[in-house]
Amino acid sequence: MAKPDNSIFHRQRRSPILNFMGEPRESSFRRILLSRILLLSVPVLLVGEYVTYRKARSSLLETARQNLTESAIRKGERIGEAIEALQANLITSSDTAILQSGSKEESQQFLEQLQQQLPTKIQCIQLIDLQSGQPVNSTCGERGIVALSPSLWPQQQTQLLPSRSSVRVTTLLHPKSPLGAQTAPPKTPNGQLQLVLSAPVYNRAGRLRYALSIQSSLYQQRSDKQGSLYGSTVVIDQDGTILEHPIADRVGRNIAQETDAARLQSVLKNALAGAQDFLHIYDFESKNIESVVGYTAIQNPISKNPKDKWVILAVASIDNALYGLEEIKQVMFNLILGLLAANLLATLYISRDLARPLEKLEDYALNVQGRGGSERIPSNFKIREFNHLAIALNTMVDRLTAWAEQVESAWKEAQAANQLKSEFLANTSHELRTPLNAIIGCIRLVKDGCCDDEEEEREFLQRADDAAIHLLKIINEILDLSKIEAGTLTVVTEPLDMRSLLQEVVDMQMVQLDQKGLQLHWVPPTEPMPVQADPAKLKQVVLNVVSNAIKFTDVGSISIKMEIPSETNKVVLTVRDTGCGVPPEQQQKLFRPFVMADGTRTRKHGGTGLGLAISRKLMELMAGTITLYSPGAGKGTTVEIAMPAIAAARLSGSGNEIPSKIGDADSVSVASESNVRNTK
Repeated sequence: MAKPDNSIFHRQRRSPILNFMGEPRESSFRRILLSRILLLSVPVLLVGEYVTYRKARSSLLETARQNLTESAIRKGERIGEAIEALQANLITSSDTAILQSGSKEESQQFLEQLQQQLPTKIQCIQLIDLQSGQPVNSTCGERGIVALSPSLWPQQQTQLLPSRSSVRVTTLLHPKSPLGAQTAPPKTPNGQLQLVLSAPVYNRAGRLRYALSIQSSLYQQRSDKQGSLYGSTVVIDQDGTILEHPIADRVGRNIAQETDAARLQSVLKNALAGAQDFLHIYDFESKNIESVVGYTAIQNPISKNPKDKWVILAVASIDNALYGLEEIKQVMFNLILGLLAANLLATLYISRDLARPLEKLEDYALNVQGRGGSERIPSNFKIREFNHLAIALNTMVDRLTAWAEQVESAWKEAQAANQLKSEFLANTSHELRTPLNAIIGCIRLVKDGCCDDEEEEREFLQRADDAAIHLLKIINEILDLSKIEAGTLTVVTEPLDMRSLLQEVVDMQMVQLDQKGLQLHWVPPTEPMPVQADPAKLKQVVLNVVSNAIKFTDVGSISIKMEIPSETNKVVLTVRDTGCGVPPEQQQKLFRPFVMADGTRTRKHGGTGLGLAISRKLMELMAGTITLYSPGAGKGTTVEIAMPAIAAARLSGSGNEIPSKIGDADSVSVASESNVRNTK
């Protein structure tokens, strides 16, 4: 029999969707995804490149600021050192016997040798006759480098060696020399700072006759290499006069005549105020060129006033300060081209990988009726959302079955919870009825006078008291659980010695240990075990753990150990028994309410199944932990309680003594349970 042709049906079913998808305003998911990713990523890349460029520029300027400021400081120090060295050499030279003797030939030879020996660059040395004002000896011609007056120094030598205060210093820039004579400002070579230092020369009779003058270029200008931030040297007087400048025509001008006069005056003001900093100026080295300067101030060597200063600038062009930025820009340009290309390729790849699964899902969804019953949509798209969508489409057909399975599973869970509740109610009623029957029976026997003597009456009353304590414990556990579930259970912590608390618990359980014939391995620690805890709540937890170990151990021993491991800084209490043990699959359930390893009413041991659940909640409230481990049924159980240790100094007492057994175990148990009940 020929198969029906479904192609017409498929075309008819797809045609409305295809017509809808063919509208001009629509676009494919792949194209939209590609455009959105590019629109988002390209601006981010460009902004990132721009921020990186600005950061690199700022870093270079910060480096220039530090280097130029340090360079200005070093330049100032070297100028000061050079002036001091010249003064010292001039003083020593002026006191030589050759100059005092007046021999012209010997003096000329001495001056020439002195010019060669001085470490600073010397342009001229002259021995000037103060009476005539003309050079007697000179290394630079017959014209005097500076006009000097005999009134500048004492006529009679007052000390063996002239001091630095007797040295007169002047520059060759001012029309009027500070020494009091008119001088013509010569053109300084390369704009260097020219100083003239003069010292008196006394003859052998001690009378003033000559003056020894030295003309020197203090600082040798040098052009910076590319990338160097040493900077050109500029010296500005306190009144704003430029004393040294890499452009010779600028020497002697005032900064008020400069193009960027406001910034230069700001530099002068800050430097005179003691600042050492960095600033941008314009048209200072060359026209239309931005420069960066570091500046500092030094003591004016010409003036005797300590408040007079020179401002030293280290000047570098902005191109020199930003040397290497062009290379960084080129690298970043190449990098952005590479990143854009990589971004485009990655976007194409991502959009294809994201769109292809959706296109496949579209084809499967449009042809869902043509799929066979066993055909499934693939879920290997490597994208979680698309895999989830494929799984959702596959499970649509089977949804009713899945819901039925969920309902069945929920019904089973409800049955299990109902059975667990029934078992708990049955167990609890049994646990409550047993001590009540014991109390009623014992009291009636005493009431009806069935006892032979007073000793037997006390025995029945003691049994009733024990049963009442057991009943109170069960009720307290139920109340604790209700408070825990309601979130109203609180603890009040205080520093305590945990070993004392443990000793009380051991003393309380000695009767049960003796009745069952169990051995107790317990060596009290010699050092205090200080913790921050609620004494009643912690005692309740420890008592529950120790009593469980005794209850579930018929033959063997109970081992108790307490220590503070150095790697944890916690007080760790370990209780190990040789009892019935717990199967591995049941161990985690024991800390859930109403659950016991043996939940039937016919179990050998009593209890409500609340002890460990309450203990864990109490330990959590006190920032501690309780864990249980058992190798398996019949192999014993180990319970570990850990509490953060505190400083022993916080304990109120010395904590070095462990209390011995405190009276009768039953009376201690009653007091403990009463305290626990009163704290709730």
